[in-house]
Amino acid sequence: MPAIKADRIIDYHTYPPVGEDDWRYVFQTAQVRTLEMHLLSRAMLLDMVNADGFESAAAALSSTEYVVAAAGGLAAVEDVLSARRTAVRELFAELMLDERVTDLFRSRADYANARLAVRRLVTDQAPGEGYSDEGNVPAETLRQVFAEQSFSLLPGYLSEAVDEGVLGYYQGKDIRQIDYAIDRAQNDYYLERAHELGSVFLAGLFRVQADLLNIRTMLRLKLTESHVRARDVLVDGGFIEVERFERGLEGGFEGLGSLFGATPYQRAVEAGAAYAASEKSFLKAEQECDAYLMGFLKSTSMITAGPQPIIAYLLMKEHEIRTVRLILTAKKSGLDTRLILDRVA
Repeated sequence: MPAIKADRIIDYHTYPPVGEDDWRYVFQTAQVRTLEMHLLSRAMLLDMVNADGFESAAAALSSTEYVVAAAGGLAAVEDVLSARRTAVRELFAELMLDERVTDLFRSRADYANARLAVRRLVTDQAPGEGYSDEGNVPAETLRQVFAEQSFSLLPGYLSEAVDEGVLGYYQGKDIRQIDYAIDRAQNDYYLERAHELGSVFLAGLFRVQADLLNIRTMLRLKLTESHVRARDVLVDGGFIEVERFERGLEGGFEGLGSLFGATPYQRAVEAGAAYAASEKSFLKAEQECDAYLMGFLKSTSMITAGPQPIIAYLLMKEHEIRTVRLILTAKKSGLDTRLILDRVA
């Protein structure tokens, strides 16, 4: 991890390198290439956005794997989308030859569970329900650990995140600090694992995700005029030094484009800042950050065989599922079409 964090030189124009071919993955890569052809087109997503209402938007999915009974409302939507997400994660585990990579991506559910459990812990609530069972730690085990507060039984990466989350909360009794602290712990762990695995692609992916998280955080803090310390909310290890984001927090929105002008994120920052200044919303920032990440994932098309396309497919499919959920939820709520378009990447 030190080597990854110390290297701030951006020696690429648009996206980081994706690494070399790994010929053990010939069959697996061919399979995901076929599956990629069935991802929803932008035209179909736009048809959903421009539909008259929830029922029409749901009907646009009738020829896809997301067939939803509109009469069932959002509960039916969630059932279908959860099933598709579980299916793609199971497929990922089946295709990925290195179980360490599978466990790494499963840990995303562990961190999500930890955020919820720590929030309940510090507000004196019971561990309760609602945890994902798709992580490395079963939901029932997590409930028992938090009920007994026996955090040493958790895997090291998760017990450290829990400790950081609890400490972050009690330093200022601010519930938001739980998310910030666990974000930092998760980011550090992923960079460490990428370094240990020797994966150029994973290192690039997690560093990009760190940068995009910082962009979102910077714009959100500026929009809400929050006075939290930048060092308490930003994550380290991305391609862009944390100090640049700190400088971005000091001035107005109009200077952000030039501040990030020499980086691959100029468009995302500039468009997000302009929209935040005019609309008092960070919808555009979310859209641009998603678009950049999807572009990076699609750059794995240059790989003939390897784990990179499999990882990329998992993340693109999950993004598709979130987008379908976002559109249908917005349609059910009667949200203005323009606002939905401003968010959908």
